[in-house]
Amino acid sequence: MNTDSLRTQWFILKTCIAERLAYRGDFAFATLVRFLPIVTQIFLWGAIYGEFSDSPRKSMYGYSYGDMVAYSLLVMLGRAFSSMPGLTGGIARDIRDGTIKKFLTQPVDLFDYLFWHRVAHKVVYYVVATGPFALVFWLCRSYFPGWPDAITLCGAAVSLILAFLIGFYIEALMGLIAFWYLEVSSLVFVYMLLNYFLSGHMLPLDWLPHPYSDWILWSPFKYLAYVPAAIVLQKYTPMAMAQELALGFGWVLVLWWLNRWTLNRGLHRYSAYGG
Repeated sequence: MNTDSLRTQWFILKTCIAERLAYRGDFAFATLVRFLPIVTQIFLWGAIYGEFSDSPRKSMYGYSYGDMVAYSLLVMLGRAFSSMPGLTGGIARDIRDGTIKKFLTQPVDLFDYLFWHRVAHKVVYYVVATGPFALVFWLCRSYFPGWPDAITLCGAAVSLILAFLIGFYIEALMGLIAFWYLEVSSLVFVYMLLNYFLSGHMLPLDWLPHPYSDWILWSPFKYLAYVPAAIVLQKYTPMAMAQELALGFGWVLVLWWLNRWTLNRGLHRYSAYGG
């Protein structure tokens, strides 16, 4: 990577951060509102486990009541890294109205721009949201089994990076389908439904019966929410965690190649007119 390319990427990142900081109040309010459903989750799992009865259940499928509350919080954290609101629709809109041609005539790579734009979004989001996140996790600290060791914390940090990369490339790939089908909103709706279930947002994936869980646990969707939460809750041995992270890097490479291949194929059939 040459100096001009690095300078361009740094300029994109700075510009996008400045743009996002203009909406820091909106970020803070949206973050606080996003945590409100966790209150419902706590009472829901309390009712399922019978926490408020005389004989509460101690465990279900290897998860205690505290584990499930902690899992819900950690899934929310993973989803904050992996969700890419507006990415698919933005790419489809640029293809549909011809805006994408600026990446064909200017020395700026489409994926470089989209990637650093999303990095800027996440940087600003977490700078603003650190306070609300810290407050909620502190209030719910009794539900966590304890402070993870250094290896677990490193694995969790890597899994959040994988969540961001896999989420980015999946949604970018769906946006590129607009080279063939200009309207992708129905595809996004189906993806969101599947994602809610296959990522482990709804339930831990190790609750699913065999052989369905075997197939789902090989998919990239689990890295969007389940894997970061399972690592922090120490559901993996160190060897199993390393294998999961290695598989995640493999999925990043596969999705990166699919995005590049789809973009090249799409540009061969793309036509744009006007200035």
